[in-house]
Amino acid sequence: MHMSDIKRVVEQVSKDKGISREVLIKALEEALKSAARKKFGNKMEIEVQYNEEVGEIEVFQFKEVAEVITEPALEISLEEGRKLDPDCEIGDSLGTKMDTSTFGRIAAQSAKQVIIQKIKDAEKDAVFASFIDRKGEILNGIVQRIDRGDIIVNLGQTEGIVPVREQVPREGYRRGDRIRALILEVLHESRGPQIILSRTHVDFLINLFKMEVPEISEGIVKIMGAAREPGVRAKIAVASSNADIDPVGACVGMKGSRVQNVVQELRGEKIDIISWHVDPARYVCNALAPAEISRVIIDEANRTMEVIVPDEFLSIAIGKRGQNVRLASRLAGWHLDVKSETKYSEAMRSGYDSLLALTGVGISLADALYEKGFFSAEEISKASVEDLIQVKGIGEESAIKLIDASEQAIQTETAEDEPTAAIDTAGDQIVEATAETDETDETDEPVEPVEPVGPAAAVEPTGEE
Repeated sequence: MHMSDIKRVVEQVSKDKGISREVLIKALEEALKSAARKKFGNKMEIEVQYNEEVGEIEVFQFKEVAEVITEPALEISLEEGRKLDPDCEIGDSLGTKMDTSTFGRIAAQSAKQVIIQKIKDAEKDAVFASFIDRKGEILNGIVQRIDRGDIIVNLGQTEGIVPVREQVPREGYRRGDRIRALILEVLHESRGPQIILSRTHVDFLINLFKMEVPEISEGIVKIMGAAREPGVRAKIAVASSNADIDPVGACVGMKGSRVQNVVQELRGEKIDIISWHVDPARYVCNALAPAEISRVIIDEANRTMEVIVPDEFLSIAIGKRGQNVRLASRLAGWHLDVKSETKYSEAMRSGYDSLLALTGVGISLADALYEKGFFSAEEISKASVEDLIQVKGIGEESAIKLIDASEQAIQTETAEDEPTAAIDTAGDQIVEATAETDETDETDEPVEPVEPVGPAAAVEPTGEE
């Protein structure tokens, strides 16, 4: 590169790469300084500066005016110095312009390397600066190449990468395809592309909705949560700050146009748009749609919910390979345990019977225990005296007796010989199998805890409530 071409090169690179002229000129000055040092050694005093008018980088060598010259590279005699500056004295430092062409080919090569490196560094800084605030945005790019499964994307001024882990399974891309993805990470020091992109992140889905639904970008409709299994199914919960605007309708769009655009971009991923609710139980019921829910039993302490569904909705609520319940659980932030009504009422009835079988428990006391959440003898055995005193009609003494009775009942049950236990479990399996196939009357309406009639009433001990 001829020195007089520098101005043109600086202008061109600055325009193409978006790097400021000052940064480039500084890089060139440093490059020439290091080239001069390589040629003439480190001791030599050298100054480099860019001459704007001529468009050249000038290199000056400074020598000290000395009476006796011991270091010709660093000193100049008074006589020689007077030729350059008639007023100079001993001890002055005089600068002479050097002929840059004397640096030789190796020096010019090293200057070129420094310039290339500087341009790369400055490019990286420029990319980092322009993308660091755009994390979470969606970008469009063109697939440039596939490198060990990673997709390298041309983003115009730089390259991005969609690593294998951020790609949706069964989505294929070829060179030249258009691709949309979310900016996941912007790395400053990086050998390869600095911009990490993702198509699997839940924010990709959220931002696609923001782009499609003006009510979301205006802040009228809010996305309260989202969960997705990339490429298969997703759930998104929305709420509206304006009572006149239906959040689900806004996201679905006229004849499903808005949601359809998102589904197309996600290559057919099914999307359930559900209405968010402040009450967690209602929210979970919405999240499990399209399944109908009979009732929900909440355990606040462990953030778990037991969800009871009519038998014919069990497979819908659970979903293919447990997907529906898994996504609903992730969306709501609760652990969900889905049971069919038949299974639930079986468990409830046997629990209720185990209460009635305890010494001193009649129907009214069994009901009172039931209302307070003690559904079986086993639960009473785990309860404390303080817990049981809360139940109407139980004092401290009767609470202790009840706990003893329930512990004994459980011991008796476990002590019974194993064949009967085997029959019990077999019986359970039969119930489970029929829950899927038989449509009994019980499935038509929610099953409330049943008060046993007949034989169970006959077991009722006398008197005590």
